[in-house]
Amino acid sequence: MSGKVSLQPAYVLHVRPFRDTSAIVEALTAEHGRIALVARGARSAQSRWRGVLEPFRSLLMSWSGRGEMYTLSGAEEAGVSRRMRGEALVSGFYVNELLLNLLGRNDPHPEIFAAYATVVQSLATDADGESALRLFEKRLLEGLGYGLSLECDAADGAPIASDAIYHYLIERGAIPASADAAVGVSVHGATLLALHRETLDDPVARREAKQLMRVVLRHYLGGRVLRSRELAGSGP
Repeated sequence: MSGKVSLQPAYVLHVRPFRDTSAIVEALTAEHGRIALVARGARSAQSRWRGVLEPFRSLLMSWSGRGEMYTLSGAEEAGVSRRMRGEALVSGFYVNELLLNLLGRNDPHPEIFAAYATVVQSLATDADGESALRLFEKRLLEGLGYGLSLECDAADGAPIASDAIYHYLIERGAIPASADAAVGVSVHGATLLALHRETLDDPVARREAKQLMRVVLRHYLGGRVLRSRELAGSGP
């Protein structure tokens, strides 16, 4: 990507200091994927971007340049952004860390951008964002090409039975619990089907989906530790 880009829908994922008064902004954009931008003078008292370049805000961003690092030329609010608080804020940082660790730069994933916009909205407005997190994780894996197999068992292709118990094997799928003891993540068929239908209303399904997603994401993170998860203890 090179040249100039104007008014691209985007969200800030992370901001870190750069030189005396500038910052490097990691952003998720609709058409260009995850990008890195130098925001010159962003940390000065007179910066036009003070209070704007914050995580979770829906923005329209403009930039120019070539290579893997661009120069931010504009950032403005794209609409009303609700602030996250408490556990929702920790969950939001967890989502951002997932993207920073699993998304390469300059690799567009419009479906992941849409999933991110949805989970940010849910966390800002829903007191219980656990289901929203699990659905985001599911959609993120699908967007990356690592989607879970949730409708048929991997042993013989039979439809998942809601009242059966399965072991979920990463990069293979679910097998009946009797087929191979003590391997994979133990999960009810009802949970797999609830994830597929994106209706995690049942507490058991939410708990098992969280356990399943933790194991699967740990695999794809390749040992990288998420600070937000360490700070939160047992969640998100």
